[in-house]
Amino acid sequence: MFLLVKLQRLRRQSEAALADGKDASAKSALKELRGLYADRPELAWARAGLKEHDRAIMTAPERLALFDRVLMASVDDQARQAIAQSARRVAVVTAITPFAVFDMGFVLYENLRMMRRIATAYGGRPGFAALLNLFWRVLGHVVATGGLAMTDDLFGQFIGQGLAKRLSARAGQGMFNGGLTARLGIAAIDISRPLPFIEAKRPRFRDLALEAGKGLTGGKAGTEAQE
Repeated sequence: MFLLVKLQRLRRQSEAALADGKDASAKSALKELRGLYADRPELAWARAGLKEHDRAIMTAPERLALFDRVLMASVDDQARQAIAQSARRVAVVTAITPFAVFDMGFVLYENLRMMRRIATAYGGRPGFAALLNLFWRVLGHVVATGGLAMTDDLFGQFIGQGLAKRLSARAGQGMFNGGLTARLGIAAIDISRPLPFIEAKRPRFRDLALEAGKGLTGGKAGTEAQE
């Protein structure tokens, strides 16, 4: 729980530093961010890239932007991969099982598992209580930002393009559930990421939601949705 609180505090601190442009507050946030990812072997290349710019003349807010572009983008890739894998898994499993109770249990389990992976990628490593807290915060975030309507709109696009019509009702439900998982994953990123998106690209809901259909359409969901 403590680490998740730290991530959220760092996010607020970084946002304030970017808003007021003061070097002191930005340097403090940057120091903690560097420490947060100092022992991650898979981020060694990104840390080396940051070290190459240490002598460059930059303001602290500029260094936060550099940290976002070089290191946080690598962490974002881990979170994005976790979302894509869970979205596909949810879509396939809910499409093939005829038991609604099993569907609900699996979707809940897979979404909690995904959120744990996302929080861990950003440095949170939540325990069970913290994970439940994150889950409820993610649900509140999705409702507040209209994410459920966004998921429904995407499914409507599939129907309009004829993609969902060529699938069974169960497969269509699987695509919707996978899309919802993708939306929850992006909300988990918004809550867990210790730095706002500055120069790194925020994951796109549409791209991740289309990942959910790949297991059901032989990898053609993304292609057909773009036609």
